[in-house]
Amino acid sequence: MLNPHHVLLCVTLLQDGGVDGSRIGTAIEDGGTARTPSIAQGIQWPDDLQPLATLDGPAVLAAHAALQRVLSRYPKEYAKSCIYSAKGMDVIVGEERGLYFVRINPRPDKCGWTPGTVLGFDVFELYAVSPEGKVLARYPYMP
Repeated sequence: MLNPHHVLLCVTLLQDGGVDGSRIGTAIEDGGTARTPSIAQGIQWPDDLQPLATLDGPAVLAAHAALQRVLSRYPKEYAKSCIYSAKGMDVIVGEERGLYFVRINPRPDKCGWTPGTVLGFDVFELYAVSPEGKVLARYPYMP
């Protein structure tokens, strides 16, 4: 007769898909088991990628085109400043009637500023972009 602990182990292995090679070398931390991180080419790769968003190819082209347009509007001497770089921006992409609408918001908090810091009143950039990545127009709210 099987020990109840053996039955529990078998049921757990069956639910978990059995034993695989990636579990060899697990470490015990805080009373539980932890996977050994997968490291290749000097990068620690995630076990389960949690996407920020899923975009189709044309949406990515639209976002890139609009972001490049915004960055090109800044004076060249601002290029080294985090706030005037892609790192200091949020990009929001929507699709309507076959066009992509890309809104770019400045995010100074991503560059070390205090959260909630506002650099201007209702400052954002809004562009209409074709699925091929061509900027068609900028929303005319500012000169």
